[in-house]
Amino acid sequence: MDRLKRLREEVFEANLGICRAGLVTMHSGNASGIDRESGLVVIKPSGMDYEKLSPALLVTTDLVGRKITTGEAGDRLRPSVDLPHHLYLYSHCSDIGGIVHTHSNYATCFALLSRPIPAYLTAIADEFGPEIPCAPYADNVGDHIGAAILSHRNAAPAVLLANHGAFAFGATPRAALKAAVMLEDVAKTCHLALQIGSATPLPADEIQKWYDRYHTSYGQKGNEEKE
Repeated sequence: MDRLKRLREEVFEANLGICRAGLVTMHSGNASGIDRESGLVVIKPSGMDYEKLSPALLVTTDLVGRKITTGEAGDRLRPSVDLPHHLYLYSHCSDIGGIVHTHSNYATCFALLSRPIPAYLTAIADEFGPEIPCAPYADNVGDHIGAAILSHRNAAPAVLLANHGAFAFGATPRAALKAAVMLEDVAKTCHLALQIGSATPLPADEIQKWYDRYHTSYGQKGNEEKE
C-alpha cells in the first residue's frame, strides 16, 4: 500500500477511535500522523463532524503547514486549526509519529484546575510514569501551545493543557489514540476517588518498577504495539 494512503487510513482510524471512545463531541478534537520519510502530515479537516469523515477528506500538509495536492477530496478543505501545535511537536520531537487532541471530560477536569495527575495507580505508572504533567495556560497564537507542551513533556505520552484539554502522542496514530483513551480512563478513576478522599502517589521506586516492566516485557510485539 502506498505510504501516504496507509497513513491516511491510520489517521482516519485514530479520529474514528477518539469519537467511538467518547473523547470528543460533534467536531471538537483531532488526530494526525506524520510520514517521517516524506515529511508529510495528515490531519482532520477543521470543523468536520466525525460521522462525515473519511480517509479521502483528511488534509495533507508539509511541516511548515503548506497544503499538499494529493488528488483527494481533502485537498479543498482547511486543516484543523490545531495544525500549528501538531506541526510544532512533529518538528521538535522526532519520536512522535501520531498526535491526538481532545477535551475529554475527566482529563479536562484536571486541566481546568491546572493539576497534573500523579501516579496514584499502577495503570498510570505503567503507561505514563511518575505523572501526567499539566502545562500552564497558553493562548492559541503561533507556537505558544506547542512550546508549552514541549516544555512540560516528560516520559508520559500525554500533556494536559490548563483551561483547555489534553494532547496525547505516540510513535504512531494508533499509539496516540491508545494514550488518549488510557488518559481519560485513569483521569476518571482518579476524579471519582478524589470525591471520596485524598490519594497518595506510589513511591518512586514502585513507579519505576511498573514503568520498566510495562515498557520492556509487557505484551507480544515490544514497546511500539502494547495492547
